[in-house]
Formats: sequence, C-alpha cells, structure tokens
Amino acid sequence: MNASQPAEAIRAATAEIAAPGNRLRRRDRAGKQQALLQAALHLFAEKGYESTTTREIASAAGCAEGLIHRYFNGKSGLLAGLVEQQVLEEVDDLSQEVQPAATLEGEVLQLVSWEVERRWRERDFLRVFIRSAVVNPAAAEVMECVVVSLRSKVILERLRRYPSGAALPAEELETLAQAVGMLGFVFGFMRPIVLGQDPRLAKEMAGRVARLLVRGL
Repeated sequence: MNASQPAEAIRAATAEIAAPGNRLRRRDRAGKQQALLQAALHLFAEKGYESTTTREIASAAGCAEGLIHRYFNGKSGLLAGLVEQQVLEEVDDLSQEVQPAATLEGEVLQLVSWEVERRWRERDFLRVFIRSAVVNPAAAEVMECVVVSLRSKVILERLRRYPSGAALPAEELETLAQAVGMLGFVFGFMRPIVLGQDPRLAKEMAGRVARLLVRGL
C-alpha cells in the first residue's frame, strides 16, 4: 500500500453525501468514525500501535470491529486518519490563531512560538506517532507525506508573502520553513518530554534561537 492510500480512504469515508435523506446516516457514520479515532489515539498512546488490536479499539469506541475495516481499511488506516485529522486541524487553527506579522522576521518569531506551544499541547499525539514511525515504515512514510510536507508547505506559503521572503532563493526559503517546524518539535516536545526540561524554559530558549535565526534575514 502506498502512502496516499490511507489518506484517500479517510477522505472517501468522510465525503459529503448529497441525498438529504442520508443526513442522519452521515452524522451517525461521522460520529462512529470520530469515536474510533479517539479510541485508537488513547490505546496507541497507552499500549503502543503494534500491541493494540482492532478488537480493543472497537470495544473502546462502542462500535463493531468491522467498521474499522469499512471506514479506514484497517489499523494502518486509522493511524493515517489520525495523522491527517491532526494536521488538517493544525493548518486550520494556524490560519485562525496567527495573523500575519508586519515583517518576515516577526512572522518567523510568532510561527516558532505557535509551533512550540502546539507541539506541547499535542504531546500525546506525538508520543504515539513517533513511536509508531520507529517500528512501522508505513507510519513513517505517512508522517513524512502528510505531517512534514503539508505543514512545511503551509509555513512556506506564509513566508513567501513577504517581499524579503520571496526574494530568498527557493532552497533557502524552504530551509527556513523547515527550521520553524524543527524548532517547534525540539523545544515543544523533545526537550520537555524526552529530556524533562521545564516547558517554559524550553519555549524561552526556542525564542532565543529563533531571534538568532532571523538576524541573518
């Protein structure tokens, strides 16, 4: 199965149904899908992806096990669905919560701050998927395609709106976008969760690194 198949399964499962008579069925299906996703996230975080069975997920969600295969094409599709849902929510939240700054430098600083806060808030999500990506090549491929590529593209487009950003060579602008995400991951997750650093101190350090980064812009 290639990396696009799980995401396509999620989109197909959640597509709009045109007939008015199917509205209740659509809401019921969406509710069951969400229940399965939330149950999977909880169990993956508690037991690990490999140790969790689809029967356990279905039981925790109060749904028939067959719905996992019907809606998500199995456990790997659930994992991909969680990744896609998380990233799409992040992209939407970013556009609503962070208004464009006056300068490219200001934009980088506020994006780094937002990324650090977001990674900290979603630490359970990251625990699940980092651990899954280490042992599951398919999970790593999905994360690369959906998480890294999509999120970096959104940040890249924000940076390109500024004249000084658009003037940068393409590879340098892409590197800057990637750096924003990496700072969020390192100081919002790795340092406070893996190394046990105080989250506030980690965020302060991320700000200092970001200010050093924008000096060269």
